[in-house]
Amino acid sequence: MVKKDAPPRSGTGFGRRPAPAPDMVPGLAVRLAAAAILAEVAGNGQPLDDRFAPGAGPEALSGLDARDRALVRSIALVALRRLGSLRAALAATLEKGLPRKAQGIEWTLVTGAAQILFMDVPDHAAVDLAVRAVRHQAHTAPFAGLVNAVLRNIARRRAEWESPADPFIDTPQWLAARWRRAYGEETAARIALAHRDEPTLDLSFKPGLDIARLPEGLLLPTGSLRIDTHTPVEELEGYARGQWWVQDAAAALPARLLAVKPGERVADLCAAPGGKTAQLAAAGADVVALDRSAERLKRLTLNLERLGLTAEIRVGDALTFEAAPFDAILLDAPCSATGTIRRHPDVAWTKKPGDVGALAAVQKKMLDRAAELLAPGGRLVYCTCSLEPDEGELQIAALLRRNPDLKRVPVTPEEIGGLPECINAEGELRTLPFHLKGETSRLSGLDGFFAARLIKRNDAV
Repeated sequence: MVKKDAPPRSGTGFGRRPAPAPDMVPGLAVRLAAAAILAEVAGNGQPLDDRFAPGAGPEALSGLDARDRALVRSIALVALRRLGSLRAALAATLEKGLPRKAQGIEWTLVTGAAQILFMDVPDHAAVDLAVRAVRHQAHTAPFAGLVNAVLRNIARRRAEWESPADPFIDTPQWLAARWRRAYGEETAARIALAHRDEPTLDLSFKPGLDIARLPEGLLLPTGSLRIDTHTPVEELEGYARGQWWVQDAAAALPARLLAVKPGERVADLCAAPGGKTAQLAAAGADVVALDRSAERLKRLTLNLERLGLTAEIRVGDALTFEAAPFDAILLDAPCSATGTIRRHPDVAWTKKPGDVGALAAVQKKMLDRAAELLAPGGRLVYCTCSLEPDEGELQIAALLRRNPDLKRVPVTPEEIGGLPECINAEGELRTLPFHLKGETSRLSGLDGFFAARLIKRNDAV
């Protein structure tokens, strides 16, 4: 059994010659695919979304219809969200660990345990399909009895693992240590616990749109619409008519802080996938949307077309981008994305401690370039979807020390739906995953975001 925080390893055993024995009973292909996905994500550090990109996923996904692929993704998300608990449960059941020759069954055990403990799947079905899955591979078939015994034991002892006492059990140790240093023990624990809850879907929509024409949901004080659904996005009311786009409520705040006016010349640096570009364009700004990835900009372009919005699309690097000064700039810098773990639990297991420092160095250069591209009197909003102060508060403090032409413009509670807890002592936006308490845990929460608003002195040269 791989211990918590163990380094990724290759050679997971998936993709080898299948045994000729068992038939592909209903549900088996999904479980095989889920185990293969987890081996690539948690085992080898591959982003989950990339595994579902057309032509990029494991062979096990080929031939699955949209419904089955969605179930594969659901199993993988639950397993990643509760991976620490699942590993602990398996380790307690396998006191001597897995036999060396049985390492290929690890992710089948994880997917089976995830269904037993945290999904609405009958125990017998989860166990039976896991046993069939190991029998499906010639090299793992001898361990079918072990899988059967382990998962049945977990089902009998479920009370020990459904609500573990350690709030950090599902958080890699290096991240838990960072959050303790940054926020203190209590707040760090609340962050970790919030990551256990599956989030809902948040929508942004065009100004002035009649919300009666939108999917049924809860209008948040921040202005986003929160809907509790598992319906595919493309099938929701108003999608085809281009009335809204998917965007976490916290992610929608930075563009609002920029407060662009019709006709202003605005740059959205690192623009893809385009939610913030859509906000700026919908407000009437003349937007230049820049991103290094031509492929990601294709998605942005398609979204703008669906929404009936326009922007000047540019492929390029913000560090070398040349343009006339802008009235306003939004810099949503590349970051560790630890603030998105609620929605993307793979982030916790694919990021490494060294990533934060490397990304912070890039952010520093991008901030300096953004300041150069800003016209005197212009506004800059810098944001990251990270919980790490190195990528937020410390970046802005350092920027202001080396650039006296910039000054901070504090955020007010009224600008963010009356949420003073989301503003730090310096007047910067800092949302945490447990903010925005709702009637249920599922209707609660925000992505972890940082944003600071700056203005360039009018007499700056």
